[in-house]
Amino acid sequence: MATGDPAAFQVSLKKRTLVKGMATPRKAGIPLGVRKVLDPHQLKPDNLEIERILTVLDETTVKLEITRLILRITGSLERYATMLGPEITSSLLEHQKLSVEVQHLLSSPGDEESRRAVEQHLKCSLRNILRLFLANPLLYHGLKYEIQVRQSPADEFIKAFMEFRDFMLERLLTSPDEEKEKIQFMEDISLRVEKNTEIISALQEELTAAIQTGDEEVHRKDKTIENLKTSMEDLAEGCKADIQQIMKEGEKQRKEDEKASQERCARLKQDIQRLRAHFNALVLKHRASELVLRKEKCEAEREIQKWVQKYDTDMSEKQATYEELQAVYKEEKDQLSLLMEKHALLLQEYTEIEEERRMLKEKKEEAAREEARRNEAANYIQAFWKGYLVRSTYKSKLKKGKGKGKGKK
Repeated sequence: MATGDPAAFQVSLKKRTLVKGMATPRKAGIPLGVRKVLDPHQLKPDNLEIERILTVLDETTVKLEITRLILRITGSLERYATMLGPEITSSLLEHQKLSVEVQHLLSSPGDEESRRAVEQHLKCSLRNILRLFLANPLLYHGLKYEIQVRQSPADEFIKAFMEFRDFMLERLLTSPDEEKEKIQFMEDISLRVEKNTEIISALQEELTAAIQTGDEEVHRKDKTIENLKTSMEDLAEGCKADIQQIMKEGEKQRKEDEKASQERCARLKQDIQRLRAHFNALVLKHRASELVLRKEKCEAEREIQKWVQKYDTDMSEKQATYEELQAVYKEEKDQLSLLMEKHALLLQEYTEIEEERRMLKEKKEEAAREEARRNEAANYIQAFWKGYLVRSTYKSKLKKGKGKGKGKK
């Protein structure tokens, strides 16, 4: 810019200073609601319905991973037969046969009903295999680390499903107010970044315009100097002193203009560097926050996995304890049944013995009463007999006494 227009330069400088002050964002922290939403430690289900939804999603993920392993297991079934056991091995063999049959029916057109029936059997077989694996989680985890499965589209689907599970967890645990606060916070950040970008672009355009103006001014003065040189060549003899004076003034003016332009360019570059440094600091700050949040999320996921494994172990131990107690309870119940049967037999025998004792007692009492009646009858007979003998003896004596009396007369 020419030195003959200092007022315009001052006005432009004041405008840049005002815009720079308006564009400098004030330091603001992350709102409490947003920190609560972004903090993984806050993502804990406190609702039974949410826990049920997460349980269904986690079980579906496990079923997808098991389904991904089935093809590799059936390819080397002899290798894993000992680990799987006879029931799962037979189910996998049946599933393999059904898969081959379905492929054969699909490759060759045939009866549609037969194909649907085989496909239904295949689905039932798959559900049965999943049920067997889910009943033995330790076997599934062992096979998961034992078998090396190649990358396939199923991995992308499982990964997408796990991301969908995390997204559903975040959406279920985020209230509408927290969601609005998070969206407003991200919009504010985007507006600040866009505003800073616009300011930097405006300053860069202003710097380019200033440089272009300075170059044009220098070019114009160079042309003026050349014209003056041309005129001086014509008037060399008579105007050497004037030409030299003009050249000195022109050179001085050019240097002053160049110096002013360089100073202005340096100030604009410093403003750009300062704004760029501030922008980079904001980017680094938010990247650091994002990294911390990601680390916390990973730690939370590891902690959840550890608790899930602990829960599986505890449930396995409790299941084993329950089975032992169930066996003891069954044994004691069987012993109780035997004792109850023995008690019933003994009670029956005791009743029979009591009945026999009662009958013997009644017989004894009847015999005693009969003996008493006999004794009483015998005593009665003996008394009658004694009376009879006494009466007979007395009668005979009376007869003898009467006979003697008759003889004396």
